Amino acid sequence: MTEFEDISLEEMISDGFDIVAQEINIDDLAETEKNSEQKIFPILPVRNMVMFPNVVIPITAGRKASIQLLEEAQKNGDFIGIVSQKNSDLEQPSEKDLYQTGTLAKIIKIIKLPEGNITAITKGFHRFKIKKVVETQPYFKAEISKLKDSKPKNKEEYEALLENVKDLALKIIELDPNIPNAANFAIKNINNNDDLLNFICTNANFPSSDKQKLLEEKNLMERANKCYEMMHEDFRKLELRNQIHQKTSKDLDKQQREYFLNQQIRTIQEELGGGTEGDIEDLIKKAREKKWSDEVEEHFQKEINRLQRQNPNSPDYNVQRNYLDFFTDLPWETYTKDVFDIAKAEKILDKAHFGLEDIKKRILEHMAVLKLKNNMKSPILLLVGPPGVGKTSLGKSVADALGRKYVRLSLGGLHDESEIRGHRKTYIGAMAGRILQSIKKSGTSNPVIVLDEMDKIGQGLHGDPSSALLEVLDPEQNKSFYDNFLEMGYDLSKVMFIATANSLSTIQTPLLDRTEIIQIAGYTLEEKIEIAKRHLIKKQQEENGLDAKSFKLGNAELKHIIEAHTSESGVRSLEKRIAGIARWVALQTALVKDYDPKISIEKVDEILGVPRPKSLSEITGVPGVVTGLAWTSVGGDILFIESILSNGKGSLSMTGNLGTVMKESATIALEYIKAKHDELGISQDDIEKKNIHVHVPEGATPKDGPSAGIAMLTSMVSSFKNKKVKPHLAMTGEITLRGKVLPVGGIKEKLLAATRAGIKEVILCEANRKDVEEIKKDYLKNLNVHYVNRMEEVIEIALEK
Repeated sequence: MTEFEDISLEEMISDGFDIVAQEINIDDLAETEKNSEQKIFPILPVRNMVMFPNVVIPITAGRKASIQLLEEAQKNGDFIGIVSQKNSDLEQPSEKDLYQTGTLAKIIKIIKLPEGNITAITKGFHRFKIKKVVETQPYFKAEISKLKDSKPKNKEEYEALLENVKDLALKIIELDPNIPNAANFAIKNINNNDDLLNFICTNANFPSSDKQKLLEEKNLMERANKCYEMMHEDFRKLELRNQIHQKTSKDLDKQQREYFLNQQIRTIQEELGGGTEGDIEDLIKKAREKKWSDEVEEHFQKEINRLQRQNPNSPDYNVQRNYLDFFTDLPWETYTKDVFDIAKAEKILDKAHFGLEDIKKRILEHMAVLKLKNNMKSPILLLVGPPGVGKTSLGKSVADALGRKYVRLSLGGLHDESEIRGHRKTYIGAMAGRILQSIKKSGTSNPVIVLDEMDKIGQGLHGDPSSALLEVLDPEQNKSFYDNFLEMGYDLSKVMFIATANSLSTIQTPLLDRTEIIQIAGYTLEEKIEIAKRHLIKKQQEENGLDAKSFKLGNAELKHIIEAHTSESGVRSLEKRIAGIARWVALQTALVKDYDPKISIEKVDEILGVPRPKSLSEITGVPGVVTGLAWTSVGGDILFIESILSNGKGSLSMTGNLGTVMKESATIALEYIKAKHDELGISQDDIEKKNIHVHVPEGATPKDGPSAGIAMLTSMVSSFKNKKVKPHLAMTGEITLRGKVLPVGGIKEKLLAATRAGIKEVILCEANRKDVEEIKKDYLKNLNVHYVNRMEEVIEIALEK
């Protein structure tokens, strides 16, 4: 058993040396060496190698004494002296068989090998000379004296010489096929001249006796000169060997050589565990059927050649095979033909979705332009609206209308950038990002991809998925979208992306800038009834195993369900209530009980439970209570502002989990009342001697924003004057300190919420008139809208005479 076996840098990396490197802290080793008080050093004899300072090298030990030495030294944290044997054939060398000069080293890690041997990763520190051997059993121990290197007098000459040594070493690596490419990388990245010289002396292909002479040379300039001379001799031998090889290989032309080498590879692979001809032929066959560019074809040929060179039993083979499987499964330049029948597309959209006129109009416009130009970058549409209004299902209808494939990609809770861009294929379990996986799943490069719940993307430790989407959703950039797994650009410009969100507040501004935002408000009562009749009832009858005649719901019953059992912008809760009725009918059918298929309002309440109160007049029938309109991420809603007076010193208190802006609105309202009390008909004594408390019910729900400003002021004036607010009246708007009413957002959602709640009059800022005019008249047919500019007008309209 040899004491030392050559292990190349490439093999060290593949065998896990990179893991070892991560555990090494050179600063810790240096500190240990500096503070060491060790006097006696174990001496490890090695064969066929010479160790130099500041070089990390593996030593494989097979002798019992050597194994014991290494294990005890590691356990005790001792330095060891590494010296070479004069005669490498001796199994049990004596003191006279060892060179006297060696290198002091530290054991970094010990790796146990299956056959009982061990490999120690060691790092050299100092040259030394043995002064006296104090023990020979179970292994050599000796007193030593450290040797110092003599620095060159002419530093510039020394640096120039080492540059020549470095250049010659790189040439030798290039010529010698037995030296791994990793050596080239290592030499280029060593910055210290002395370390570079020691590294080359350790790894050069010199006889051990010559290396020992280099180690014993204390003058660094002389050591570099001798090393350079030996390297020149090696270089000449390599050049001569390569010339002879080239002359003898001229008889074989290129085709013969390739055939011969391929046959060798196949034979070797079959001997090692079965050939790979079937895998490779399948991949090549799939590639022939693909339509792709010359650049993609060149990349594929490069990767398939790499697969042919690999051993099928190695982990890298499976990684490469999985990569090529995915590569050839992608549709590349395969596209479905768009259907440009605008009239048919309009029918498909109208059949699947009632209402949503703006989005249907935008899709038909896009199809019209595509039909006329026949070449247009697909737009990035962002549908924003409350839950249950049909944003996600709209994507399927768009795909059907265009004749494209449909893929839905849920982004909710996504917090890893690699989910979008993929992992590098070198990682275990690597795969492409969800975008390319969706393309592969669709089998075409121009599907409709719905990016669902874009506003619910998270941000974790592994990058920001929102930022990764910037390239995906930019029509100017996504022509060559780079996926880490694919390792080349993929054209996404023909893909039609439709993103959905409930709110824009959590979406990055650059991402919004790349999309065309289409706001989708909630449905009116009439629209909900029509959607239920056309879609929801039929769907629940089918899902519960019922026929079309099993139960019927008329307009009055559906209106009652919507008003008394739901409170939403969409139709999701409505569908749940209809599902509850369908399950009740299924139970009666299963129990063979008689029932009336025409479900009455009384029967609806019996099945669904007690209805909620419809009228707000009882709630607002006392002074100080005002109905406000609010916007939430799930649509519009109403809220109540209450205020009450008590004896005190004119202080203001607020409750109801209010945000800073909302509290400021209440403060502004009270200051306005104090300044204008005469005009408002409020006495100075009431203001100075009455405390006022403002409360917004549902105290557990956080509330903020300036929209409730006019409602708060009206509530306070109502309390001070002890006058009721008109029933069935609501308001929204911001106020200033001088009593001016400012416009607010979310008007459509707020007005729809008002109609759902039975409101008949609404007070808005004059500047919001344009927002109301954009809403269909049918939505507001039972609503009287008052437009105001100042708070005096609000109070005049709101308070009862």
